[in-house]
Amino acid sequence: MNNNRHPQRALAATLLPAQADDVLELDELWSYVGSKKYRVWIWVVLCRRTRQVVAWMWGDRSADTCAMLWSKVPQHYKHAFCYSDLLKAYQKVLGKEQHRACTKQEGQTNHIERFNLTLRQQLGRFVRKTLAFSKNLFMHIVVLRIFLHTYNHQQAHRYTISHPN
Repeated sequence: MNNNRHPQRALAATLLPAQADDVLELDELWSYVGSKKYRVWIWVVLCRRTRQVVAWMWGDRSADTCAMLWSKVPQHYKHAFCYSDLLKAYQKVLGKEQHRACTKQEGQTNHIERFNLTLRQQLGRFVRKTLAFSKNLFMHIVVLRIFLHTYNHQQAHRYTISHPN
């Protein structure tokens, strides 16, 4: 099938193979669509070793959206230990043996927090105080998909150059 019709498969095709000691960092960030009254939450799972986006989802801040995000994580990454912020949705979806909620001061989510900053710097529609927000959700998601696909390819290239086998 054409990967363009299945965005998660297209993103998964950009991923480097998982390793036994991989760690995933999970976080969510918000942006606007249509007006500043309508927030959209973007959920992201990042591999700490490769700095690649393993999965993403948009929606609200509920456990249902978190469950949908986790269902999009490729099977070969589901063994990884996970760190997230203190949002209760993560604790409802991820098991205690595989997940730890922590504060930003602990430093276990530094990479995903840095990725959120990169996303906000690269895409004007994700800046908090801006006039460049998306007018419709479809375009918001399309621009994000293109960015994530390009970002993962760049990270794979950087990783393979700095870690030759």
